[in-house]
Parts: sequence; C-alpha cells; structure tokens
Amino acid sequence: MIQLPTKPLTNTWVESTWDNYIDTVEDPNYQKAKCYYYNGRLRIEMSPVGNDHACDHTLVIIAVGLFTALKDILITGRDNCTYRKTNVREAQPDVSYYIHERANAIPWGTSIIDLDTYPSPDLAIEVANTSLADDKGEKRLLYEDMQVKEYWVIDVQNVRIIAFAIENNGSRRISESQVLPGLGMAVLQEALQRSRQMTQSEVIAWLLTQFQQ
Repeated sequence: MIQLPTKPLTNTWVESTWDNYIDTVEDPNYQKAKCYYYNGRLRIEMSPVGNDHACDHTLVIIAVGLFTALKDILITGRDNCTYRKTNVREAQPDVSYYIHERANAIPWGTSIIDLDTYPSPDLAIEVANTSLADDKGEKRLLYEDMQVKEYWVIDVQNVRIIAFAIENNGSRRISESQVLPGLGMAVLQEALQRSRQMTQSEVIAWLLTQFQQ
C-alpha cells in the first residue's frame, strides 16, 4: 500500500529544510497559501480570508495610496508579494511598498523578488485577524532580519495599528511613520474604527479632509 506523504501543519512554525520548504510551496495544494521561511522553520497560512480581514486590508491600501498621492511621495505597492533570500528566509506580507528613489527598484516581469538581487521593501504590513501573536513576534523578527525600514501590524479584532521602525538590528514602536513622514498611526487607526460604522467611501472622504490639513 502506498503511503501518502504527511502534509505540513498549517498556521504554525514547523522545522524544515529549505528544499522541503520549496517542495511544499510548489505543491498545488498550497497554491493559495501564504508562505514564510525563517530560522530553519516554515509557516503555511491557509486560513480563509474573511470579511473583516479583507476590509481592513483594502482600507489600508487605499489610505496609503491617498496620502502619498496628496503628498507627492513616490511609492509602488505590492499585494501578497513573495520576497525570497534563497536558503535563508522568505516572506509574503499582506502589503508592501518601495518608497522614494526605490519606488521603481523592481523591474516589470519579475516574479518572486530575489533578495540576493533586489532590496527589501521599505514598508511591510501584515493584517492580523487570527495571527496577531505571530505577526507581533516571529514575523517581526523576520522583517528585522530582512531589513525592511518599517513594519505595521493591523490588529483587526482590536481595531488598532501597531507600527515599528526597524533599525540597528532591532525594532521600536512608533506613532508616526518614518518612511511616510506626516502619516500618523492615530489617523489610520481612527479610519479603521470609522469603517466599522461607515462605508469605505465615507471613510475615504474623511481621510481626504485629514490629509489635506
């Protein structure tokens, strides 16, 4: 009798070689999964993205786009893009941005972004509904080692933003973005809170008034 290979556990960190990780992420069963590799462990996230996660994900993208357009800040954003340093680490943040002079750092036609060739993004964002502890913990360490400049965690259940500036091989809490000067976390957090009672278009109209001040 042929014994089928055991599927890796999902939504937790599992000991793995790099080669096993690559075999896993190339498995068609995990085509829609979010995948991470760090410190010799893999994490496969298969949780379905529900309404709350999806709405906050959408709103933060709109907010950053609106702010940077009004402030003439060059950015290029990516949704669920994969960043890979072969044999070392891999991440797939919910949202990520290259900013200012690096806005066009990644050429069109690139698939997985090879961190041995290209720089890490300036800003990485994870939207945490069921993964808050991991997003604040192990993934934060992962993004520190990736040397992104800033990392945000959108805490869906508690309707808040936890933002970190990354520098000197560590991270510290911030209340205003360092890579998008003038963008306060309090405004973004209020936008998320308003979205629980208002349509997104109404929240965007409110953000417009805040960003134009």
